Amino acid sequence: MTSSILDTAERLWNGEIAIEEAHPLVDPLRTTGAYEEVAPDTIFMATLANINAFRTADGLVLVDTGLFALAKMHHERLRTWDAARLNTAVYSHGHVDHIFGVPPFDEEASANGWPAPRVIAHEAMPARFDRYVLTAGYNSIVNQRQFGFPQPVPWPTSFRDPDVLYRDVLRIDVGGETFEMHHARGETDDHTWTWVPSRKILCSGDMFIWATPNCGNPQKVQRYPSDWARALHEMIALEPEILLPGHGFPVIGKARIKQALSDTAELLEHLHDRTVAMMNAGASLDTILHEVKPPRDLIEKPYLRPVYDDPEFIVHNIWRQYGGWYDGNPAHLKPAREEDLAAEIASLSGGAPRLAERARELAASGNLRLAAHLAEMAGAAAPDDQEVHAARSSASFIGSPPP
Repeated sequence: MTSSILDTAERLWNGEIAIEEAHPLVDPLRTTGAYEEVAPDTIFMATLANINAFRTADGLVLVDTGLFALAKMHHERLRTWDAARLNTAVYSHGHVDHIFGVPPFDEEASANGWPAPRVIAHEAMPARFDRYVLTAGYNSIVNQRQFGFPQPVPWPTSFRDPDVLYRDVLRIDVGGETFEMHHARGETDDHTWTWVPSRKILCSGDMFIWATPNCGNPQKVQRYPSDWARALHEMIALEPEILLPGHGFPVIGKARIKQALSDTAELLEHLHDRTVAMMNAGASLDTILHEVKPPRDLIEKPYLRPVYDDPEFIVHNIWRQYGGWYDGNPAHLKPAREEDLAAEIASLSGGAPRLAERARELAASGNLRLAAHLAEMAGAAAPDDQEVHAARSSASFIGSPPP
């Protein structure tokens, strides 16, 4: 199957098209499962979470395997390229869009009398799966909110467990070729980036996604910007010639890869170091959030645009990592119920309708942050007032929070 994946990557790099027009994380409906051979015996499948396939003398190696809803399609597409058995699959991390493509290969192996595929992951992954089972209801709600589904999406509670777990670095031989798995905390605590030295190919997982790093997600557990940046520097030192990311498009050529990874590391380091310096100086979270900004020359790069996460959220996440949940405001330690505070403010302001109308005025003037506060207070103060909620809706400026 042919596609224009590399052509699209080139046009994105050159600024001929905006990343917002092509990134599947901006619009998951762009997922096609198209693939392209990016090197001999190597394909890159562009899907919601990309799949990388390597042909060897002893079967296939996959780095990442895709989302459960797309597993059958991915298997069928891969089989149009190569019919050899799946020898090994590597999970770059435990997010569900990366780990659900192995079962069709398991079934195929059983039917053909082949050895079952070997799945490799970091040793922290089983604990993630346990947490997913424990919080299945919450994750269902989060994904409904995140992607705008009309109702909660059932969250998986059964997983294809890894067969091999490793801690720091694992090197394996498949068909006479070496594959190296390296652990690094980044978007997750169980992240793996994979290096194929004979092909000079780097599979970064979600350490690089053609967007501002997804390191500040307000709905998910802790993420690790400083560790992330260190891992990017380790990748650069290997001088890869092909970069296959977890989301987005391939990057071809040593110079471009070095630039993309260096810029990503610099962005994370800037946000991290500036935030920590202000924390050490005694600044409050409110002050830090409004003063720490990403360098404009970085955030405008086509591969660092904030299309999926927001640098401000990364700052918030850094505070959480080092400072916990207390933001420096004593009223937030033992807060009143939100609806009680909203009712009091509404009473002082002339009622919930007045709050809602003022929110609408502020939104129209471009003061979106303040408008959001007043709109939410109006709704909380008058939860059954349809006119208030209509005004609240018209003043709303917040889309789906990033994943």
